[in-house]
Amino acid sequence: MARLSCFSTAFFLIFALICTIDVMAQSPGRAGGSVRPTGGEGSLRAEQCGGACAYRCSATSHKNPCIEFCNMCCKKCLCVPSGTYGHKEECPCYNNWKTKEGGPKCP
Repeated sequence: MARLSCFSTAFFLIFALICTIDVMAQSPGRAGGSVRPTGGEGSLRAEQCGGACAYRCSATSHKNPCIEFCNMCCKKCLCVPSGTYGHKEECPCYNNWKTKEGGPKCP
């Protein structure tokens, strides 16, 4: 009977830990004030564009043009796709804005 009780307690603690981690991962203020883009049109305010674009462009070797165009796109679309590359489908406005030549305007 003691084994069953220990097993139940261990299972409950692991389940509680998993639930806690899941809740922490979903809470919006977990980044401690730093801005991490999460994608989704209208998900940012204009004043958050600088931090979101700095993160978006952090992995590129062309930081200045990337940040310049990212900020332009963010101010228009109020979103920046998640991660440092790709995921443009998260933000249709950002994804579909094109240059005169037809190439992507947003990095």
